Amino acid sequence: MSRKVIIIGLGSMGKRRIRLMKQIDEKLVIFGVDSREDRRKEAEELYDIKSYADMKDALTQDYDCAFICTSPLSHANLITLCLENNLHVFTEINLVTDRYEENIKLAEEKGKLLFISSTFLYRDEIKFIQKEVRESKSLLSYTYHIGQYLPDWHPWEKYTEYFIGDSRTNGCREIMAIDFPWIYKTFGKVVDIQVKKNKKTKLKTTYNDSYLLLLEHENGIQGTIMVDVVSRKAVRNLEIYGEDLYITWDGSVTGLKKYNIETKTEVIIELYEIVDKQEGYASFVVENAYRNEITSFFDKIETPKDVVYGFEEDKYVLNLIDEIENVGD
Repeated sequence: MSRKVIIIGLGSMGKRRIRLMKQIDEKLVIFGVDSREDRRKEAEELYDIKSYADMKDALTQDYDCAFICTSPLSHANLITLCLENNLHVFTEINLVTDRYEENIKLAEEKGKLLFISSTFLYRDEIKFIQKEVRESKSLLSYTYHIGQYLPDWHPWEKYTEYFIGDSRTNGCREIMAIDFPWIYKTFGKVVDIQVKKNKKTKLKTTYNDSYLLLLEHENGIQGTIMVDVVSRKAVRNLEIYGEDLYITWDGSVTGLKKYNIETKTEVIIELYEIVDKQEGYASFVVENAYRNEITSFFDKIETPKDVVYGFEEDKYVLNLIDEIENVGD
């Protein structure tokens, strides 16, 4: 029997999930829901799906699972609604911990999978980096800069008109919520953090747009992280180093390099046979990882053990981001 899926939110992420699902399993029966008529019409024309204007009408159908692809502040209530209707739930990153305890408990009571996106943990480069870090015998350090000018994120819409313009779900917070899961799962939990933050642009935002962080992890690894929505070039520059390891990565599929200590040469690490990219996104936005986590979600519905990243871990990450944002306030 074909699995029936409802995609809640038919913006850029909702359409991405539909496109990738159709690649994964052409037998999936996919429905959509969005209050905007233009988004519904576009999704129907592109992907030949049926869509609804609101959840009340959408839930007249029975589904196996839901993908929540709306703005982050709407996620908590939608997760509850889907669980109450006995759906397994995949949610994009939430950015806030609203109703986390309630929804974790509700998912357990209903026997449903509560699954959160953490795309970078599904990148082959991150898996390679984690293996190298865990096998290293030396005490490591790292530097990491992630930045992109806020108006360039979605050139097709104003940055003040979707969630990155909101102080609770701001652009720097989203960057940290995307990257901190793999950072903490690679280097260990953070035991000490120092923060420098300020606003360096004239953008119409009410939050700091630049953070300089000094982190110490429980295993002694130390790192510096620069997060900003200032950089006019989209950048993701990582350097990891120690006595027996030197790795760099620029976020792209061809930009992972390991220094061969014996030959004194830098070697490009090639991990992909086929790379799926969408036009209009930065070089480090690779569709392969989005597809991998969708596949993982469907797999975990059948065998729910050992989810790569869960709500309890995300609560830890979001609390850490709260701490960073509140320093000095």
